[in-house]
Amino acid sequence: METDFIIRAYTKKELALMYFPDSMPRTAVNHLMAWIRNCKQLWNELQATGYHVSSKAFTPRQVKAIVEHLGEP
Repeated sequence: METDFIIRAYTKKELALMYFPDSMPRTAVNHLMAWIRNCKQLWNELQATGYHVSSKAFTPRQVKAIVEHLGEP
């Protein structure tokens, strides 16, 4: 049974493992961040919302932007 994706705050690890469920947590985060950095519009939008490379989590607003650019996990 599939559940609908919920826009809320997620740690980088939580969200990354949703996109890359078969990966180790650190690898999943690295892959997700590579996708994000390669999408310049998304990267700029995240930075405009206060995202910093050292951030450990995404806000609901940032998660919404990620899903709009990358699709639901």
